[in-house]
Amino acid sequence: MRMIPPAPVFDANATGPGGLGALPEWDLADLYAAPDAPEIARDMDWLEGECARFAADYEGRLAGLDAGGWLDCIARYEAINRVSGRIMSYAGLRYYQNTVDAARAKFLSDCQDRITGYTTPLVFFSLEINRIEDGVLEALFAADAGFARYKAVFDRLRAMRPHQLSDELERFLHDQSVVGASAWNKLFDETIAALEFEVDGETFGIEGTLNFMTDPDRAKREAAAHALAEVFEQNVKLFARVHNTLAKEKEVEDRWRKMPTPQTGRHLSNDVEPEVVEALRNAVVAAYPRLSHRYYALKAKWLGLDKLQVWDRNAPLPIEEPKTVDWETAKATVMGAYADFSPKMAELAAPFFDRGWIDAGVKPGKAPGAFAHPTVTDVHPYVMLNYLGKPRDVMTLAHELGHGVHQVLAAEQGELLSSTPLTLAETASVFGEMLTFRKLLAAAETPAQRKTLLAGKVEDMINTVVRQIAFYDFECKLHDARRQGELTPEDINEIWMSVQGESLGPVFEFMPGYETFWAYIPHFVHSPFYVYAYAFGDGLVNALYAVYEESGAGFQDRYFDMLKAGGSKHHKALLAPFGLDAADPAFWDKGLSMIEGMIDELEAMEA
Repeated sequence: MRMIPPAPVFDANATGPGGLGALPEWDLADLYAAPDAPEIARDMDWLEGECARFAADYEGRLAGLDAGGWLDCIARYEAINRVSGRIMSYAGLRYYQNTVDAARAKFLSDCQDRITGYTTPLVFFSLEINRIEDGVLEALFAADAGFARYKAVFDRLRAMRPHQLSDELERFLHDQSVVGASAWNKLFDETIAALEFEVDGETFGIEGTLNFMTDPDRAKREAAAHALAEVFEQNVKLFARVHNTLAKEKEVEDRWRKMPTPQTGRHLSNDVEPEVVEALRNAVVAAYPRLSHRYYALKAKWLGLDKLQVWDRNAPLPIEEPKTVDWETAKATVMGAYADFSPKMAELAAPFFDRGWIDAGVKPGKAPGAFAHPTVTDVHPYVMLNYLGKPRDVMTLAHELGHGVHQVLAAEQGELLSSTPLTLAETASVFGEMLTFRKLLAAAETPAQRKTLLAGKVEDMINTVVRQIAFYDFECKLHDARRQGELTPEDINEIWMSVQGESLGPVFEFMPGYETFWAYIPHFVHSPFYVYAYAFGDGLVNALYAVYEESGAGFQDRYFDMLKAGGSKHHKALLAPFGLDAADPAFWDKGLSMIEGMIDELEAMEA
């Protein structure tokens, strides 16, 4: 059962701080009008009945279905996914608008409990599919093109065959899920959203405090860093408990499923070979001296410092004019870049701004960060931002809008085929960022403007590639260590610091308290080992953009075809029309060389 997880969120339609203009807020009415809307009760009743009817009609009978019978079965299964996904999307999006609202949290939990109960009879579906002989399915795929369209779904599902448990254990894990990882995720989200940080006598939430880490005033950045460290230290035991519990729960389930490594489940769900991820990881780690170490040494020189502190990592350059980008300017910038690439891309993006598909304002209780949530294929995606008018926020808009466009195009595939593995899910988002960056770079009027833009892009790419691979190494070490026993906060701190110096380089000093900064990163909690998908996407897009620059007419059509494919094809098949292959070790060096080239240009500016 593909249960669409709730995504992070907020309320808006507020006028933003610092003259940002009117910031949009979500209109969730396309899902449901209100939590007490009669349509929710109607859909819950239908879901309960249809799950029972589906099990009665198909349990024990899947192996005997012909192609037509399979297509009827899949259509009903997708309908169940659409209804359950609609309910959970509404509950989740509404919750993330204000995670400290007890009524919203209760509504989400109640929906989750009921739907988990209703869908328990469907656990048989994947288990029976995995007991069907290969030859039976292959013959059906060969005989019927309509059924063969779903081969990718069956292939991904059957990759789990060696790790499948008994029917009874699988049902138990399904029922138990609401008090397992999802409960700890909610505890983490609610704790993070409720944290308060005092910076120069004023109190801020986590998003506002993190925002100060890019402030032109070095004293303000330092104050924010110390405020973060102080509050994380006060709460570190709770965060350590969350990580200990989730890592142990994962270790127990992995052991029962005979997963060879903690990362195996993520690789299977991403439909990517472990050796491809290992090649990516090794290429990035080998490039640390050529990328982050070299760039941050340059940045220390620009800032007039012998050593960088953690609050200098994302500091603006001294030549950078402090700038607040209002919402309408941000919108025009991104939409212009999209339209330059293809008018179709801008047309696909326009409804996000016009129809309440974006929630942009920063408010108390709103989840930090940004995301695009696809909801279900007969509605549309929703984008969440915490927009504060920084130039980087414009890039975040371009990024999340890229996800949204991808999700709109992939929806044509239907519920089972629209979801893109994480390794390719970052393609359109990072490509959208690159289009926006290139448009801004082409418009730069002075060497100082060009330098500022290049430096900002290099930092973003280092954050996307180097930092995320360091995060991946942190997770690998943490999960390995947890298998040996309970980890104290100090143990986790030590693991965190073991990857920081290696990835950031010798120019950095680390203040006391930085060792706890692992505590607020949601990916470690929500999606273990997710983070390598960012580096995968960045490396892929760098290679893809090089093809775009070299190509004539026709690239856009191939690009949209790739996005439309959703999860219907393996990454090898999707990249083949562009002459790219992620399994080739040289592929990753090609992507990393684009970052090196930008650093080369920045160094040349110093000559």
